Amino acid sequence: MTQSNPFEMFKDLDLEKMFDVESMFKDMKLPGIDMDGLMASQKKNIEAITEANKVALQGAQALATRQGEIMREAMQELSHATQELMSSASPQEASSKQAELLKEGMEKALANMRELAEMSAKSSSEAFGVVNGRLNESMEEFKKLMAEVKKS
Repeated sequence: MTQSNPFEMFKDLDLEKMFDVESMFKDMKLPGIDMDGLMASQKKNIEAITEANKVALQGAQALATRQGEIMREAMQELSHATQELMSSASPQEASSKQAELLKEGMEKALANMRELAEMSAKSSSEAFGVVNGRLNESMEEFKKLMAEVKKS
């Protein structure tokens, strides 16, 4: 069974080309401000956002893929469980198997939910880490810029 990727349309998205920082600032002249440094800083911001989006997209793709795998596994297990119940010799045996299968199913569902939540949290954390790292760098760049402005 071939599975199409719902995020395929975004794979070639290039935010850097969409937001040409250099052309936005090239004609702007402010005394005491290093426009080249400011443009470089903004370019780094766009690159960080692009990277964070890539990380988030990869996480969403992995999550969607795993959800599909879980669904296929669940369908196979349901088919197997149905066959087991149909082959039961007595109503008591069927009832016992049904209770056992229900317990196993609930445990598996909880484990799957935990796994998906952990995948989602990891992806979000990684994307946030990219943005947070750039924010810290940007604050340092801003402090340097302000120090230069004060000097001039």
